[in-house]
Amino acid sequence: KSVPSFKEELKACEAKTIKSSIDEPLEVELKDLPPHIEYAFLEGNNKLPVIIAKSLKDEEKSALIKVLKSHTRAIAWKLSDIQGINPKFCTYKILMEEDYKVAVQNQRRVNPKIHDVIKKEVEKLLDAGLIYPISDSPWVSPVHCVPKKGGFTVVTNEENELIPTRLVTGWQVCIDYIKLNEATRKDHFPLPFMDQMLERLAGNEYYCFL
Repeated sequence: KSVPSFKEELKACEAKTIKSSIDEPLEVELKDLPPHIEYAFLEGNNKLPVIIAKSLKDEEKSALIKVLKSHTRAIAWKLSDIQGINPKFCTYKILMEEDYKVAVQNQRRVNPKIHDVIKKEVEKLLDAGLIYPISDSPWVSPVHCVPKKGGFTVVTNEENELIPTRLVTGWQVCIDYIKLNEATRKDHFPLPFMDQMLERLAGNEYYCFL
């Protein structure tokens, strides 16, 4: 019995309208957090969760939540909430080296557990409309699945010694773009230096980032 390909296994991608988390809030599964942060909710007691610092004062928490509630459309609770940038406003073009060669890399076999992880992730991206099937691309890059590591725990090795070990909390699907990056023309736009970033933060009470 032949092994089914991803194309045969994945369901057909159909155009459909998915309501945003603002219009139809979902009850999400909350994970345990470190002691210095906590959950806050932008709707009711269990919907539209955000993570904030536990050390904030009550008035600071109220002010922060008020700001977040006024900009809920800028926050994504699921993939379909990510609207992207209108191509009429901004587009990005990958410039290639003059002597580049296209690379078609074969997907390596993975064990059934990793196969299911990759399949679920691809179907999730298809449903959200973030990717679409294409069969004639001149570039093909393999998919890899790497472990997500959380905190540390202590285990006993073969010599009965206690050693710290990172905990694996899940799996992350990523694409190996090494061949494509090698053929891409380097962008020499200067990045800001760390001291310049720190100077911008000086004298400010809050630092917000996405």
